[in-house]
Amino acid sequence: MDVDVKNLALKLLNWADCRSFEGYDPYDALNSPFAGVLSLGTRFGRIALTQILRRSAINFRPALLIKPGVNPKALALFLEESVALGELEIARKLARKTLEVRSEGYSGAAWGYNFPWQNRFQLLPRFTPTIVNTAFAGHALLDFYEASGDEQARDAALSTPAFILNDLNRFRDGDDSFCFSYTPLDRNFVHNANLLGASLLARIARRYARPELLDPALCALRYSARRQHDDGSWFYAERREQNWIDSFHTGFNLEAIRRVFDLGLASELREGYEKGARFYADRFFLADGTPKYYADRLYLVDIHAPAQAISFFASEPGYEELAERVLLWTLANMYDASSGVFFFRKKGKRVVKTPYMRWSEAWGLRALVKYAVAREG
Repeated sequence: MDVDVKNLALKLLNWADCRSFEGYDPYDALNSPFAGVLSLGTRFGRIALTQILRRSAINFRPALLIKPGVNPKALALFLEESVALGELEIARKLARKTLEVRSEGYSGAAWGYNFPWQNRFQLLPRFTPTIVNTAFAGHALLDFYEASGDEQARDAALSTPAFILNDLNRFRDGDDSFCFSYTPLDRNFVHNANLLGASLLARIARRYARPELLDPALCALRYSARRQHDDGSWFYAERREQNWIDSFHTGFNLEAIRRVFDLGLASELREGYEKGARFYADRFFLADGTPKYYADRLYLVDIHAPAQAISFFASEPGYEELAERVLLWTLANMYDASSGVFFFRKKGKRVVKTPYMRWSEAWGLRALVKYAVAREG
């Protein structure tokens, strides 16, 4: 492939660095000082306002006085990839920023979002920590510590199990299996979030002499592994209203399980994992590399779908050609070569080009870096 992918990654990382990693987010509508009035103070109104801004091809945020912000998850993703690129000075800056935006008042280090967000169940205040953000931050800080020896990053990462084990709710399924909740404030039990948390616990257990973390890591892993379908797929979550099967959450599940395999654990799940990888490859891509949103229909292309596919398949034996095909499609359809940034969504000829720092650019960078590193061997 005649594309210097590493150079594209460096260009995007520098683009974000020049902006101090500040930007808009698809879900930041409730940061507007007018959000209360525009939403009528209702759950439906808050969801509607968020969806209108998220789906619009025109960025109305400046008019609504929504300022670009520093998103903790974006910082974690940029930190992970700056370490992988060997850009340790940028990584050091990102590590400091990541530590500064921790959510306060929890049993261990934890991270949320820099905006309040209304899901279908409840309104979650700004910086409510999530297991997803905490897992990404924990892994990234450990990557940085292992590359630099920075003890402050290590200590923060090693405190995350206290948050996961003490502050999150659990859905228990017998004596040897449970699922972690998404945040401390809900009882929303989602597979990719649960598996990400398990992967961080397992890493700390194996590599940092914390054997007591191994049992909860494996209990969480079992919960989601046992709910994998015969064809290799998973629902997003087990509630009836969350029974969809989409592209990037399938990839998140598989990548988290692969992290556990890389630690020499859970080899009994290998058959299900390989079945899941085959389902992912067979059901979510057209012949030209176009990624589908859902397993049963195209719907639209969200940048998360190709970004996660490239990130996962680039280093998965036997799927390298698929990773390349998806990358080439993405660069041709969802990338601005002049600025070096990725687009958010594409449906037919309609493209939402707002450069969302977390959702589009951090994930686009992750795809480029994972691909480049895999090709370098």
